Amino acid sequence: MIWVWIAVIVIAIVVEVISAQLLSIWFAVGGAAALAASFFTDNIAIQVFLFFAVSIAALAIIYPLAKKSLKTDYVKTNADRYVGKLAVVTEEISNIDAKGQVKVDNQIWSARSKNGDTISEGTLVHVLKIEGVKLIVSVNENN
Repeated sequence: MIWVWIAVIVIAIVVEVISAQLLSIWFAVGGAAALAASFFTDNIAIQVFLFFAVSIAALAIIYPLAKKSLKTDYVKTNADRYVGKLAVVTEEISNIDAKGQVKVDNQIWSARSKNGDTISEGTLVHVLKIEGVKLIVSVNENN
């Protein structure tokens, strides 16, 4: 069984290296425990039990710690940075006519009104969200 456990360890490590998603490293740890047990006993049931027990324990203990340390902060994309900002209507916004533009941070965007209201050129609006390639705006931030 020594070669079986070595194969399990190698396969688990190769899968982990390829995926890098913390999918199979737990089986490598369990395989190492079973490999160690195979030096002391020929009882396959004990080795298999140890393999599963240690794999599950490693998953339960190490996974939350690993996820916490690998967690990265959310970084806004270019588009996300406009949400919450003020913009100036550069072309009248009319949802019915499917037209309208705003300028925010020196960038021109297609825009639509959140409430479907027509918004005149030159009006100051708040960017509420982005849908596709259009900014959804409102004259009153609370709308």
